[in-house]
Amino acid sequence: MLPNTGKLSGYTLFITGASRGIGKAIALKAAKDGANVVVAAKTAEAHPKLPGTIYTAAEEIEAAGGKALPCIVDVRDEKQISDALESAVQKFGGIDILVNNASAINLTGTLNTPMKKVDLMLGINLRGTYLTSKLCIPHLLKSKNPHILNLSPPLNLNPIWFKSHTAYTMAKYGMSMCVLGMSEEFRGSIAVNALWPRTAIQTAAMDMLGGSEIAKSCRKVEIMADAAYAILSKPVSYTGQFVIDDDILKKEGIKDFDVYAVAPGELFLTPVSSVYFFTLTTFAVNFVFLGASPAFKSGKASTEAAFSGPIGETFNMIKGILTPELVKTTQGVYKFDLSGEHPGVWYIDLKNNAGSVASGEPPVKADVEMNLDSNDFIKMFTGKLKPTTAFMSGKLKIKGDMTLAIKMEKMMALMNKSKL
Repeated sequence: MLPNTGKLSGYTLFITGASRGIGKAIALKAAKDGANVVVAAKTAEAHPKLPGTIYTAAEEIEAAGGKALPCIVDVRDEKQISDALESAVQKFGGIDILVNNASAINLTGTLNTPMKKVDLMLGINLRGTYLTSKLCIPHLLKSKNPHILNLSPPLNLNPIWFKSHTAYTMAKYGMSMCVLGMSEEFRGSIAVNALWPRTAIQTAAMDMLGGSEIAKSCRKVEIMADAAYAILSKPVSYTGQFVIDDDILKKEGIKDFDVYAVAPGELFLTPVSSVYFFTLTTFAVNFVFLGASPAFKSGKASTEAAFSGPIGETFNMIKGILTPELVKTTQGVYKFDLSGEHPGVWYIDLKNNAGSVASGEPPVKADVEMNLDSNDFIKMFTGKLKPTTAFMSGKLKIKGDMTLAIKMEKMMALMNKSKL
């Protein structure tokens, strides 16, 4: 891991969404240098499923060697941001670094995205980042080495990153466009950069979503903290960069990345960092948006008549893991349009009654439609092909609610575990 150098000693960081996850990890990394951290987040009381509040984060920061100021901040509220900045300046003397980490996510298509969700994403991701930056800049201009760091992806206008969740991509790319514009606007005065992980990052929200099986494909939050530290330690001339975590750490001399892996050897890596945008967002990263429960327990096989053939045998195995808990925590109907050697339409109903599987069109509108070759379908549900790999290679096409598509991967992991 990247060692601390002390370069952030005495610096004051204003970090949004710092009560848990990547935001808190960046705060703790800076605290080891003796930095001051403003924990600007909404969580003042413990979440029923997610650990951590602004106050517990502040305690951890001070235990790590830094000083902390917990502030209740909704980045959509100009007064709350202004009040937090005023308190920070009074306590620490100024602001040196802003980390725009707070974000909201809803991975649904245009017709399935309520305007309330659109407003939330645009309000937090785009407007919140712009507003917080705007209010911090007068203070940053007084710093000897000011930085703004946005947790947002490289800009890639390939339609594939928009078609399944246009509103979310617009909102998240809005953060990246702030980097594009502000880095040039304040060139020579404030460094403005973006940081994005190459792989999914394990956080409390991720654990809620996928349990231990999906976590194996993740890296720890420490890789993002180390990458952020490397960026924030650079001079203001380092600006306008869209940085991928392991790229900058390689340049810093890090060679062993297994130390960042939850399960070394299980990571899903892509050769081009920007294309990981979709895969990463479908894993939820450090954003709280699903509220799914941890890994399920397997149930008894269904008493319905067994299916025949290779595809039928796979669906028989799926029937064997259906439980009321699985239906309760999934709440989705999946349609599979299979081509190739064993063509046909099948569905899995994990929304109604005790759940069911069958061939043919589902009796209700499917929430998720998946199109793929029948042999690839078998490979996915028997653990021989990762859905992320299938999607990125073009073998799997997904239409509908992407959050439910994520839960399907969880079910696949459960099915493979039941065969052991």
